[in-house]
Amino acid sequence: MNPTPTSRPQRVAILGSTGSIGVSTLDVMARHPERFQVAGLSAWRRIDELAAQCRQWRPRHAVVPTDAAAAQLRALLGPAGVEVRVGERALCEMASDPDVDSVMAAIVGAAGLAPCLAAAHAGKRLLLANKEALVVGGALFVQAVRAGGATMLPIDSEHSAIFQCLPPDAARWPAFIDRIILTASGGPFRTRDPASFAAITPAQAVAHPNWVMGRKISVDSATMMNKALEVIEARWLFDLEPSRIEVVIHPQSIIHSMVVCRDASVLAQLGTPDMRVPIAYGLSFPERIESGASRLDFSAMAGLSFEPPDAARFPGLRLAYEVLSGAEGDSVVLNAANEVAVESFLEGRIGFPQIHAVNVGTLAALAGKGPPPAGLEDLLDLDARSRDVARSHAARLT
Repeated sequence: MNPTPTSRPQRVAILGSTGSIGVSTLDVMARHPERFQVAGLSAWRRIDELAAQCRQWRPRHAVVPTDAAAAQLRALLGPAGVEVRVGERALCEMASDPDVDSVMAAIVGAAGLAPCLAAAHAGKRLLLANKEALVVGGALFVQAVRAGGATMLPIDSEHSAIFQCLPPDAARWPAFIDRIILTASGGPFRTRDPASFAAITPAQAVAHPNWVMGRKISVDSATMMNKALEVIEARWLFDLEPSRIEVVIHPQSIIHSMVVCRDASVLAQLGTPDMRVPIAYGLSFPERIESGASRLDFSAMAGLSFEPPDAARFPGLRLAYEVLSGAEGDSVVLNAANEVAVESFLEGRIGFPQIHAVNVGTLAALAGKGPPPAGLEDLLDLDARSRDVARSHAARLT
């Protein structure tokens, strides 16, 4: 159903608008100018691209991380009527602005947690592409969503697929779900001999065979740490015990995930590997709108295959189940360690197999060693301590 002439467009703030999710979100919105309006944009480094987006969409606000970036953006925009603001507080204020209806949370990493919490407390429609909000925030984030009356819609392709297979009324989910199956492509090294992993370069690791993604998440796909984080995210999104969350490798990336129902039926969501599909569903839920993605051509499809993850090739996957069975806050440690490890690998300071070594060493040092986090400050403090420990581990491996 299209908006009536008396209805106004949905006003969307995009946190991380120059990344792949942000760009795809703007692409979907551009196909439906009568439905959507950009209320705010933010970026971290790509200030030239942010300026171009601001000139096209004319948001009320644009948020950047530093005063220098703000000066650069203002110089590029001139008298464009866009208020340029700086820092995390500005992000949180944009995410909770009364003039914002929906927030696309596409900031990579733990840096996106505070504005996601602000949007949740403000009761926004929260389009969650930042898996770390749930990985780091866990129960605290879910409580904020409930307390604020927010609507949380998953944008990760796997979690969106699960969501699309479930009844709209979440109260029915416990009686509906037997278990869920998250699919994984296996990344670029699915068939590579693990004995050769030490020779893997950053350029090889970011060359995903199916998806166009940022560098960090592409490396996570190569290690399957993205799937470990998605297991943690699914535990909170769907309120499931970890034992009811499975992972299967599906190299074609056509089935995006599956729900095994109580009656043994299996429901699957299929589509081309294009993030505009879950983005369009999140923006229009419970309706469906044109996404721009190409349609599946079943006559040209050679076949669909599945295989279990190889523990020797993807040792990081088991860490998700370990932290979920451990102390509250252990997932904060894992996420922070992995961000540091991936950054160290991309900058050439450690090798590909050492990403897992940094994660394991940081967990051994910190997991279960302190009181459970009681709020955002505790989460951020544990995140910072975990990063320090992870950097020390990475330095020793250099």
